[in-house]
Amino acid sequence: MPETTFIRKILIANRGEIAIRVIQACRELGIQTVALYSDVDRTSLHVRQADEAYHIGGARPSESYLVIDKVLDVARKSGADAIHPGYGFLAERADFAQACLDEGLVFIGPRPHSIAMMGDKLAARELMRKAGVPLIPGTRPGLTDDEILAAAQTEVGFPLMVKAAAGGGGKGIRIVERPEDLPGALASARREAEAAFGDGTVYLEKLIVGARHIEIQVLADAHGNTIHLGERECSIQRRHQKLVEESPSMFVDEDLRQRMGSVAVRAAQAVDYLNAGTVEFLVDKEKNFYFLEMNTRIQVEHPVTEMVTGVDMVKEQIRIARGRRMGPTQDSISMNGWAIECRINAEDPYNDFMPSVGRITANVAPTGPGVRLDSGIYDGYEVTPYYDSMLAKLVCWGETRGEAILRMRRALSEYRVMGVNTNIPFHQSLMDSHRFMAGSFDTSFVEERFEIEKEESDEQTELAAILATLVAHRDRQQAAQIVQRNARDVSNWKWFGRWERMQR
Repeated sequence: MPETTFIRKILIANRGEIAIRVIQACRELGIQTVALYSDVDRTSLHVRQADEAYHIGGARPSESYLVIDKVLDVARKSGADAIHPGYGFLAERADFAQACLDEGLVFIGPRPHSIAMMGDKLAARELMRKAGVPLIPGTRPGLTDDEILAAAQTEVGFPLMVKAAAGGGGKGIRIVERPEDLPGALASARREAEAAFGDGTVYLEKLIVGARHIEIQVLADAHGNTIHLGERECSIQRRHQKLVEESPSMFVDEDLRQRMGSVAVRAAQAVDYLNAGTVEFLVDKEKNFYFLEMNTRIQVEHPVTEMVTGVDMVKEQIRIARGRRMGPTQDSISMNGWAIECRINAEDPYNDFMPSVGRITANVAPTGPGVRLDSGIYDGYEVTPYYDSMLAKLVCWGETRGEAILRMRRALSEYRVMGVNTNIPFHQSLMDSHRFMAGSFDTSFVEERFEIEKEESDEQTELAAILATLVAHRDRQQAAQIVQRNARDVSNWKWFGRWERMQR
């Protein structure tokens, strides 16, 4: 029987909105938090909200958030009992997980060997094959260039994808339509993979035309319990990077959900999995599904699963890390309503989604029924070029998909971020798309069959926003002056009467 571990202080080895999300869960559990910050993150929200915060180095991740020794040094200084890695940075580094355990810290995530097995895409494919998990046709590990070229013709077929064996995030991937283009694609994918991950190993995978990207959320505790929490539809992508996620999926019926869920649980058990993870699949038009990869961490899009299942994923992560049984059981999981998440990125959707940097001069967050905003920005926040462009995640829930879309439309229209370009206009156009509303899309939809509506006048839109901000500022100043002129030397009721007369 696993021992229960006492955790009183958690160091969050991350930044931005996911760090804030972990802080919120810890507050509810009565656990103290420790934040890290680089030179440019000194005034970030996660630093302000944590109980303690420590400077960790320069702006570049390689000087701060990716330096294992610095993270562990802060853990020692702060007296932290555990480390939550969030996602990105060190979250899927087996050596980091092992270093935490060697230091006597609880790593809130999978076991190091599970991370290592799933981090090697070729080894993961072989392991999944042995576990009976359906695989996309592809090459075996360790092939030479000549063997790869031969296998492309005899085993895989065109069109196909060249994929990096290490890493993810859309890097080291090339789509190849014709045999004569394969040698060049192999070379360029290797160069990108070497630069991004330090490993230029690549392999081939059959390109599933018209595929859906469907992923299954899993949870596993140390008491032998492994469950799935349904699916997320992640087919709205650009350059292999997700932009919109929803749960459940219009494409997935109950039979397919149970079959995919069962396979995802089997995949997790095959790698001795612990904590939260995601098994990703490609699904063809005939609803045949194939293993894509397993992400050994909490996902960016976990809020949509939380919204429809009622399970707090981060609190469950901590609960499992403490050695306790997870709260939910497979029988208790049900999909209630519909949730959609839009990733709000600092990028220009009218200029090929080029990243945008600068100071945020106004940040008006949407509110109202069914609206959740996971954000790390504020008025005056500086968007720098050193980190991922994602600023926030806007999530809307409805009893039906139609209601969730209507709420998302409203929330996007209320959301105001000034000072940098954002992809909010892209999301607004997508929510108005008839194909999206009908659920008629796949992973190639955004790049091949969707075009964002052009703005009628950028200058007029910006001028209107500036004027609205100035009017609001003037009204606040006038209200403050009124308060100063009318000292509150009388009862609240008499004060309210004075205010009411001033409004007439």
